[in-house]
Amino acid sequence: MPRTSKRTDAAASASDPHVVVVGAGMVAHRFVESLRSRDPEGAWHVTVIGEEDRHPYDRVGLTSFFGGASADDLTLERSILDDDDRVRFVRGDAVARIDRHARRVTTESGLSVGWDALVLATGSYAARLTVDGFDLTGCFVYRTLEDVERIRAFVDKRSAELGRPLHGTVIGGGLLGLEAAGAMQGLDVACTVVQSSDKLMSAQLDERGADSLRRLIEARGIAVRTGSVTTRLDPDVRGNVRGLEFREGDYAETDVVIFTVGVRPRDQLARASDLNVHPRGGVIIDAQCTTSDPRILAIGEVANYDGRAVGLVAPGYAMAEVAATRLLGSPASFPGYDDSTKLKLNGVDVASFGDAFAQTPGALDVVYADPVAGVYKKLVLSDDAQTLLGGILVGDASAYGMLRPLLGGPLGADPAAYLMPEGAGDALANAELPDEALVCSCNSVTAGTIRCAVTDDGCTDVAGVKACTRAGAACGSCLPLVKKLVGAELARTGASLSTALCEHFTHSRAQLFDAVRVSGLRTFSAIIERFGTGRGCDICKPVLASILSSLGHGHVLDGENATLQDTNDHVMANIQKDGSYSVVPRIAGGEITPEGLLVIGQVAKDYGLYTKITGGQRIDMFGARLEQLPEIWKRLVDAGFESGHAYGKSLRTVKSCVGSTWCRYGVQDSVGMAVQLELRYRGLRSPHKIKLGVSGCARECAEARGKDVGVIATEAGWNMYVGGNGGFTPRHAVLFAEGLDDAGLLRAIDRFLMYYIRTADRLQRTAPWFEEMEGGVEALRAVVFDDSLGIADDLDAAMAQHVENYEDEWKATLQDPEKLRRFASFVNAPTTPDPSLAYTSERGQVRPVTAEERQNPRVLIAGTTLAVRR
Repeated sequence: MPRTSKRTDAAASASDPHVVVVGAGMVAHRFVESLRSRDPEGAWHVTVIGEEDRHPYDRVGLTSFFGGASADDLTLERSILDDDDRVRFVRGDAVARIDRHARRVTTESGLSVGWDALVLATGSYAARLTVDGFDLTGCFVYRTLEDVERIRAFVDKRSAELGRPLHGTVIGGGLLGLEAAGAMQGLDVACTVVQSSDKLMSAQLDERGADSLRRLIEARGIAVRTGSVTTRLDPDVRGNVRGLEFREGDYAETDVVIFTVGVRPRDQLARASDLNVHPRGGVIIDAQCTTSDPRILAIGEVANYDGRAVGLVAPGYAMAEVAATRLLGSPASFPGYDDSTKLKLNGVDVASFGDAFAQTPGALDVVYADPVAGVYKKLVLSDDAQTLLGGILVGDASAYGMLRPLLGGPLGADPAAYLMPEGAGDALANAELPDEALVCSCNSVTAGTIRCAVTDDGCTDVAGVKACTRAGAACGSCLPLVKKLVGAELARTGASLSTALCEHFTHSRAQLFDAVRVSGLRTFSAIIERFGTGRGCDICKPVLASILSSLGHGHVLDGENATLQDTNDHVMANIQKDGSYSVVPRIAGGEITPEGLLVIGQVAKDYGLYTKITGGQRIDMFGARLEQLPEIWKRLVDAGFESGHAYGKSLRTVKSCVGSTWCRYGVQDSVGMAVQLELRYRGLRSPHKIKLGVSGCARECAEARGKDVGVIATEAGWNMYVGGNGGFTPRHAVLFAEGLDDAGLLRAIDRFLMYYIRTADRLQRTAPWFEEMEGGVEALRAVVFDDSLGIADDLDAAMAQHVENYEDEWKATLQDPEKLRRFASFVNAPTTPDPSLAYTSERGQVRPVTAEERQNPRVLIAGTTLAVRR
């Protein structure tokens, strides 16, 4: 059955115009947000009808699902569709028919909705190769949250059946294919990318750029096969895919296949409604996003403009803005497609923008290449070498954020300065963006708009500019540039960029850390009384909780400080989308005994928990109820386990390969070092989560260069890398020091982490932290190795205090009856389930309680998703 928001047709006056949006993806979400934000009086009523039974979510960030992001993490702002009385949201019900004459749409469930204007935002679907076996079990596309959930479930089940790691094949070597390959690696599936053309990302990269990209991909352990066409997929006796045959005549075994061979516009409704559709697909629109029916608009990937239908989100957002503006009675035109792209694959930095292939007559190339480092950069300039026309960046795309807005305008510096490692920083710092330069392509925000937000609208910080202009509100990759523009504009007015933590503290996080450290205050009420105003908020409270924990001021649930924690820290477990919790014990360096495995397995079996090997070499147990957490912890603690702090802004994991103990290539004991690091830094609270990795040789099996601190063994000692991280803006770590012995490595990491904890902004990862530091990584090296600030002894002492005072939060909680009182679901049932409740679960999918379950409320299935009181 379809689900609908609280609003019904009765809420709208018969005279109010009504727009129906068919589709509930990112572009539809943007259209509704734009329309309602600029229509405060509510001239238009809106109905959004979505086929998927979920809220709109970030398809661009799907790969982060395999790095630990949940479906909720990817979900876009819910209030736009749920909390507006003039917006009705129908989900889980596809539109089956459009009656243009009667101006009504009918859904598959029979719901009929009238409209004055109709917006088609049905998006696109993932194409598959038309080869024998494309529909075998184990063959997937990579398009929706359901797709990635099915891939993960299949991999977990199939690897358990076969009793070995799987090998996967991604057919298609474009942007999405490489991201899918990275996702497969995140599931510990060895992967091969098969590309029919002669190079990867053939639509974005030239030959030299593609060669550099291939080396980077293969260095990650992903095999690449180019110029190869799949002709058949073979099944095993049970119908699972087992291999592929290629046009060249050879054969490759595989356990799972993901097709990423492009997308096709979902234009079936338009065709059935006799709207003009392009022969190559897509509803034909003009610059005003109008179809052949003036009352119907089309936006996003279903729309075909100027003979093209493009599968990128930024043009879809631009169309959404045009459509909303048109309905509000103002003129607007779609400016055409922006094909700029950036690969979102941790450790592989690639960007392409503008006329990357230098097809403009008279265009000039300026190229910098370092094959050893895997770097290739090219700028395409006009024939007078003054105007930037496009570019390709592989291996180091740090200049992308500044270069892309300069398209079509003067560089303002020697082109080589943007490409050479030693000159890029100065060139970028001194560049002056023209007002018309597009800074945020997702939301079509120009440099001039950002400057006006500061000068005309009174914005004094990045958060204010973001709220005012929506710059950086989507993928966030432009935020560093936004910050520079805001700071520069404030400087012109004689003001400075506000570093205030929130409305209750004028201090930055770093200033507040020092204030608390020096004053010795240990409670939030004392701190805000002395240094702040008011009662605090959900920004400053968790920050102060983290600072107090970093300074070793007691357990996170001690006294008043317990009220400062966010949901996860408050219960020392990760809340999941169904309201249950996951439990992650520490498994230092991934090293675990058979006895430990048996304990975890028995606990999971006894409590009906779903288990998952994480990318950080731990075992995650999902589906625990609140009152079960202490019981589960006790069994784990009694067996020698402790909290893995998967719920905190703290050290998460230290990933390792097997190193010299087992591997024939290993030159150092990576497991031993990883265990030592994890036990040293466990429980260390910080501005954001921290991940480390230790590889036993240059083959880099632990992917250390994708971590905040990466350690790689060499014959001469340990090489230390800093500033790598995943997420929506992945970064490749940079070399920080070479040939360190064990003691030197520990001292360097101690100082790096403690200086980061003391000086970083709220929720700032290590990469942007030192990039924004005056002097950058060189200044950071001077602090760590040369004691340039005279604080090395203080940093060493602070880390020594942390190591000495560490205690396991789970164990401490179990020993404190007062803390244990927090883990009761109901006052009258602290340890046993309420017999008047029925619990149901279907692998995280919420469903109604059945009549049988209502009659038999003692049907209890662990991993609760729904509780209904009789």
